[in-house]
Amino acid sequence: METSIVGVGVGITDRFRTVVEEKIAKIQMLASRAQRLDVKVTHRVYRNGHVPDETVELTLIGKGPVVRAEATDGDKFVALDLAVDKMSEQLRRAKEKRVDGRQHPRGAHFEKESGALEGIDVQPASADVLHAVATGTVPVQQTEEDDYSPVVIRTKSFDAEWMTVEEAVDRMELVGHDFFLFVDVRTDHPSVVYRRKGWDYGVIALSTQAPPSEALAS
Repeated sequence: METSIVGVGVGITDRFRTVVEEKIAKIQMLASRAQRLDVKVTHRVYRNGHVPDETVELTLIGKGPVVRAEATDGDKFVALDLAVDKMSEQLRRAKEKRVDGRQHPRGAHFEKESGALEGIDVQPASADVLHAVATGTVPVQQTEEDDYSPVVIRTKSFDAEWMTVEEAVDRMELVGHDFFLFVDVRTDHPSVVYRRKGWDYGVIALSTQAPPSEALAS
């Protein structure tokens, strides 16, 4: 498996490269079809007196969905350990779900009469959750660029992907997030699955349909 290591605001030593090669052995055992692992180390210095920290981001690329994990610590070696453990756990969970899926086919389907999703452990979002999403419950402090704000907003943009709720849950597990945005192939509605407790998940869908793929391509 090819490995790429880059540093942002920090140099990458030979010792760190050696440790990375040693640590990723467990990832290779769980993802034998992986082709490349990208390791990004970011050094952050804060102006409010906080101790500088190091963030290690891992991106595993191969046949199938991309798998991501990241961790932050004052020591980049500790952050690396945490990120590797997190990615290993994500790969293990995905493998267990694949094995369970072969032994107990899930066959998710939508019951029009009850409005329930059968064959998959997903529950529609409650009215309170929908209201919180619509109105917003976490205030964001608007400040000048040079002022310190405790709220850090990172913006990412991705192409829309059409998939089933079941596939979205699997993809969410692989990227290690608590939610995943997608377009439901059954309804063409922009939707999000989110983690609740254990293997319990929820799904929220917008009533507005997403534009067809031809419109996005143009």
